[in-house]
Amino acid sequence: MQTVSHTPAPAHPLDLPATQIADGIRSGAFPAEAVVAESLRRAKAVNGALNAFTLLREEAALAAAREADRRVARGGDLPALLGVPFAAKDLTPTKGDLTTLGSWTSGNRVPNESALCISRLEAAGAILIGKTTTPEFAHSSFTASPRWGITRNPWNAACTSGGSSGGSAVAVATGVVPFAEGTDMGGSVRIPAAFTGIVGLKPSLGRIPMTILPSVFDNISHFGPLARSVGDAVAFMTATAGPDDADISSLPLSFEAGKAAASPLAGRRFALSLDLGYYSVEPAVRGRILAAVEALRTAGAVVEPVEIGWTRAVNDRWYDLWCVFMAAFFGEMLEDHRARMDPIVVELIERGRTLDAANYKKVELLRTTMWRDLAAILSRYDALLCPTCAVTAPPAEADDNDYVADLSDGRFGGLDMTCPFNLLPQCPALSVPAGLGEDGLPVGLQIVGRRYADEAVLSMGDAVEETLRTAGLAPGRPVGWDWGGL
Repeated sequence: MQTVSHTPAPAHPLDLPATQIADGIRSGAFPAEAVVAESLRRAKAVNGALNAFTLLREEAALAAAREADRRVARGGDLPALLGVPFAAKDLTPTKGDLTTLGSWTSGNRVPNESALCISRLEAAGAILIGKTTTPEFAHSSFTASPRWGITRNPWNAACTSGGSSGGSAVAVATGVVPFAEGTDMGGSVRIPAAFTGIVGLKPSLGRIPMTILPSVFDNISHFGPLARSVGDAVAFMTATAGPDDADISSLPLSFEAGKAAASPLAGRRFALSLDLGYYSVEPAVRGRILAAVEALRTAGAVVEPVEIGWTRAVNDRWYDLWCVFMAAFFGEMLEDHRARMDPIVVELIERGRTLDAANYKKVELLRTTMWRDLAAILSRYDALLCPTCAVTAPPAEADDNDYVADLSDGRFGGLDMTCPFNLLPQCPALSVPAGLGEDGLPVGLQIVGRRYADEAVLSMGDAVEETLRTAGLAPGRPVGWDWGGL
């Protein structure tokens, strides 16, 4: 496997937190054009090595940056994220840009309107520099698609970046942007965040209006930030959260950034489940999570093991929902495009077509039991802690079918520990870096909070990040690769 060396990025305004980048641009300390130009330079270098982008918006992004600098020169009120570069997932429509969903079935579609999430970031002054890779229809925990190929992990290029927001994760982890947009239907923000050593948030259902699906009644799908730090995730949420009639499920709640700032861990009460009752957790992950827990206890937090008692049925029933989702919204693609589609996508669609409505409805019974289990825990604790993934980043050529095993000890040999919390979508779930495992790859710590308590979860995550000193954790650089001085 390709080895890596841990080399910090050179100092540049682009390496500042998102709000500080904007502050520097608004004050005239440095121009937006220089920040965006550096972001694009890094993106080109990263893309050649790791395949994180489907396109770069070089001309449009630089034009937006020059306009931001003219706004500064004119004076007056300036938006909070003026000049901050960001990236968006190829799943998400952005006006004027090729948007393929990682699939040949999309042809050369160029939307004439951006998703609300993207429009809100741009209204706050942020500048979209490119579109990032995703597996076909965002179906997988591995970012590899028939159209764009494999996206690799900056810590070790032989490993996956995770999925389905894997390109966005790489863009953040390599310092191209301070935050990027992702979507999460089973862990697609949190999995790549854990595998690349960054922050990823699945907000409460409806905190960011979900406007890109055929149905506005889907209840496992979320927009969310991938970010270099919890503070950058807060900046993303501040710009994008809030109700809109485009999504009937959007919550009539404003996002209060002040409540998301770090508060002392002393006196906080955390429940801890290393396995959610059924996962087989790799020693590299278990060891790093236990070390993080000890650091939290040293900081004054109470962390107590709990039994949650879930089983593999959680993953299997989530899989049922996912198969029906794929069959309902993408099934018509099979007739004309089967030969050019990912075989696992075909498998998902075909299985979804076999599931009857009564059994589909019965998934709600399991979800009800799960909620009662979690609610009992959250009535006694501020949050539940668990690993984000049961493994560190697997080989890039592996796929989801390699991580659905029943092991001889009765444990489940799964990859992510995220999809259970898409079945409980009102509960925010945040992945923060816990440090590196014994194999030298990042490990994510997942913080699951009470219903709609996004600010509280981010506040706890910020304090955990400060305690573990993992903010801005930078990936290693593949030995022997010239990234242009990146």
